[in-house]
Amino acid sequence: MSIEVYRDAYGVPHLRAADPAELAFAQGRVTARDRAWQLEVERHRAQGTTAAFLGAGETGWDVFARRVRLADTARRCLARLEETDPQTADWVRAYADGVNDGLAEGARRAPEFAATGLAPGRWEAWTPLAVWLSTHILFAGFPTKLWRDRVATGLGEEWTELFAADGPATAGSNGWLVAGERTASGAALVAGDPHRFIEAPGVYQQIRLACPAYDVVGLAVPGVPGLAHFGHTGRVAWAITNAMADYQDLYRERLRRTADGGVEALGPDGWRPAAAHTETVEVAGGAPVTVELVETARGPVLTDDGPAEPGAAWEGLSLRYVPRVTGLLGFEVLPRLLAARTVADVDTALDAWVEPVNVVLAADTEGGLLHRVAGHVPVRDRANSLRPVPAWEPGHDWAAKPAPLPRAEVRGRAVMANARGLAAPLGVEFAPAHRADRIAELLDASDAWTPEATAAVHRDTDNRAAARLLAAVEAAGELSPAAAELRGRLLAWDRRMEADSADAGLYAAVRGAVVRRLAGHEVFAGLRGPAPHPEVFHPWLYLGPRVGLALETLLVAGPVPTADVARTVREALEETAAGEPPAVWGATHRLAPWQALPDPADAAADRWPGLGGDHDCVLSTSSAPGYTDLSARASAARYVWDLADRERSGWIVPFGASGVAGDPHHEDQLPLWLRGELAPVTTDWNRLTKEQG
Repeated sequence: MSIEVYRDAYGVPHLRAADPAELAFAQGRVTARDRAWQLEVERHRAQGTTAAFLGAGETGWDVFARRVRLADTARRCLARLEETDPQTADWVRAYADGVNDGLAEGARRAPEFAATGLAPGRWEAWTPLAVWLSTHILFAGFPTKLWRDRVATGLGEEWTELFAADGPATAGSNGWLVAGERTASGAALVAGDPHRFIEAPGVYQQIRLACPAYDVVGLAVPGVPGLAHFGHTGRVAWAITNAMADYQDLYRERLRRTADGGVEALGPDGWRPAAAHTETVEVAGGAPVTVELVETARGPVLTDDGPAEPGAAWEGLSLRYVPRVTGLLGFEVLPRLLAARTVADVDTALDAWVEPVNVVLAADTEGGLLHRVAGHVPVRDRANSLRPVPAWEPGHDWAAKPAPLPRAEVRGRAVMANARGLAAPLGVEFAPAHRADRIAELLDASDAWTPEATAAVHRDTDNRAAARLLAAVEAAGELSPAAAELRGRLLAWDRRMEADSADAGLYAAVRGAVVRRLAGHEVFAGLRGPAPHPEVFHPWLYLGPRVGLALETLLVAGPVPTADVARTVREALEETAAGEPPAVWGATHRLAPWQALPDPADAAADRWPGLGGDHDCVLSTSSAPGYTDLSARASAARYVWDLADRERSGWIVPFGASGVAGDPHHEDQLPLWLRGELAPVTTDWNRLTKEQG
């Protein structure tokens, strides 16, 4: 093989090979060497086998992964890919072969393997597809339908969409494109940042993939070949945000046990056999868990096992999702994106995209611009999009063809930030318009954008979502002298959520008190208590975080009487004024990344740094107001793609290129990420360091 591996100053791998297949092998191998522990965790998560080495805390996920049939769906999708596009199937297989080639070396460097007793396993050709499915199966937030169902029964049908907001467990992003007519160079800029749960190691991997057919820099998903979401070929660049589309359905199933121990499900045409078998989830330090996997004509059943007695009946919930139904995952798009030279190439490639459904921005060096939605959204009754629907009633099936996908002309600039806009016909809940409006306002302030100036947009902490609460504070009526002084400070505040701002900390403290009091109002009594659904769905079903995210709406509309809202705000002001002065925002608003095997030292309060920003700021750092200021979701990467000169582009991830603790590049990007700065994209091979051996 003629593979060459180079590194830049931040340890980012730059790979050069003779052809795309060899390059895919190289990508798999270098990822395994840099991130063996992360790759193996992801493989096990996709297979539902993490509890076997991480313990009982992962059993809920493993049961869900088994029930939703992630691994089996990946195998189906690979088989379909081998039939329709064998060249891409071989390319994916080359990546898996590369992982296997590098995994043993990577595992020797990663102490987590010894700590858990995990031995590196084997990646099959379908494993990258399973990792993609595992990463994105909850991306569209289908458990929100369970929340709406709970609202309808616990509060009233008229309030079903009351809490519509960017949900507590969904993933969003910022993205924007500035056309050449608005830049200093005369060439377009594409920029943004995906908002995801922050994981250590990070969910995105900076990498360069070069062969005679193409030379691309971008952000890869570890475990998946190519650069699906963010890339720059030198001639064309693309980026995405979550379209907030609805493309997964939940069905209420009526099930019964047959005399021979099988299962039947009631559909529109009566009782029909359902596929059923059992699997065992091994649990480190605990008893194994036996799970019955049932699949009806709608899809896999996600809820608990039914009784074993012949003739016994029960109800469950099944999930219908596109790859399971069609056998398509869209992996054929990945090599086509790498080979793209124009936005027309990107556009054509994305016609085969499946999930997650994204809003895409792209620009090329010829002046081409693209703004479209990509993905597969089934056409069906609107009731399917709102709540679980009865499987036995007709009218809830999917049409043969998916929904047409919107696109728009780019005029000067385009912004995508999960708000109701281009993708509005395809979804139900969207993010508030605050981030999108603020980015547009900032972009409209100049006609001479540069990469450096564009990066500053990422750092904006203006909190437009504060307006309604501050209006309620202003109208709070008579207050004690201490509370009145506090109100004066809030009304004079510049509304910026800076980490060192005492007034931002004060605002957060008042907001938290309001959220807790509203969530405790008697009108919401039916939404409290344990949720009757598997634990993996619980983040969507907690009342408190839902109240926090919907606070703007609840202050002016909803079931809490206006007088009670006013009283709640007054009491929150008095409570905050009577307590210890709140700390600056960054003292409590600290990074809280997810780690498969947390280091005990990371539990220290000051291990992770304080953050600026807030959920609805451009610098989006989400918490659960009223319950914790810790931020588990933020920018999983930031980037600026310059179409005039790729070397003037920039990128950053929260930690570093290496997933190995103690490596010089494990967390060397964290200081830049905290300051909102970007690391340079270096493409001159002469300025890179060649790896030996």
